Amino acid sequence: MRDWKKSLIAPSTSIRDTVIAIEENALQIALVVNENNRLLGTVTDGDVRRGILKGISLDDPVEQIMSSYPTVASISESRETILEMMRQKTLHQIPIVDDDGYVVGLEVLDELLLPQERENWVVLMAGGLGSRLSPLTDDCPKPLLKIGSKPILEIILENFIEYGFGKFYLSVNYRAEMVEEYFGDGSRWGIEIRYLREKEKLGTAGALGLLPERPTEPFMVMNGDLLTKVNFKQLLDFHLECKAQATMCIREHDLQVPYGVVKIEKHRLVGIFEKPVQRFFVNAGIYVFDPLVLDIVPKNQYFDMPSLFEKFDESSLEAAVFPIREYWLDIGRMDDFERANGEYISHFDNE
Repeated sequence: MRDWKKSLIAPSTSIRDTVIAIEENALQIALVVNENNRLLGTVTDGDVRRGILKGISLDDPVEQIMSSYPTVASISESRETILEMMRQKTLHQIPIVDDDGYVVGLEVLDELLLPQERENWVVLMAGGLGSRLSPLTDDCPKPLLKIGSKPILEIILENFIEYGFGKFYLSVNYRAEMVEEYFGDGSRWGIEIRYLREKEKLGTAGALGLLPERPTEPFMVMNGDLLTKVNFKQLLDFHLECKAQATMCIREHDLQVPYGVVKIEKHRLVGIFEKPVQRFFVNAGIYVFDPLVLDIVPKNQYFDMPSLFEKFDESSLEAAVFPIREYWLDIGRMDDFERANGEYISHFDNE
């Protein structure tokens, strides 16, 4: 993967030096930023050529020819959304910025179309009973329930494969033989699948203690009953940028109180708020961990994710959060399952 940071230049950089930067970074673009990496504009070879035609000297500052209102994407934009933006505007590069306009990445068309093969592992938790989806799960593990034309877990796998991930561990327990028979060693998808077999329920984090070796790169962990269009590349880039030991994906959740909420002071009524909406951030069940996090996961012991993150303070580890704005659905109840099937075509059926 090409280093997008080499594309960053100051507005005072000469056009001549900008041309050199564009040629050396192999990204065909320069991102003009201030001292804090806030995006001010972009410059391509076309901008340079148009500047020359206007009589601007190559020794003039690049701010004279930069595009001051470039197309950008937010850190939470999905791969499909960014590709569509590129197609509509005939772009080969789109800067990725956070909510305050600071550059956090750069998407390049050929990298999106041909994702780099990644060494990062993906651990998918697929051993749950799925009891709230009974009777569907009485004889079938929840990860094999079909959404549209494919099992939930197959949709998840294919999403990761799109971003170049190819090394998977599946944590299995309930009806494990069915999951293993369906997915095998992963060769049908051109990937490698191995299994973490829980002899008893180990919780949402305990299965990490079954990993046979320590990964050398940050690894992803995701619940096997989620459907999402999160950009896994941007998630991994965000984790590396934050230099935290863990990143938890979070999702905004609205909760409307179905009544008028009364505010009182002592015995007096001072206000009433009709059906107010409260907003929370909830755990989205997707994580990135540095390998050293495995040191605080107990072996063969029930251990859940909240307990893992509670240990961070006493272990002097840091955790970051990555807000998901893309499609996300936790298939925990029957109405979630029905909703997922209703939304499958619009979000996941690319055939």
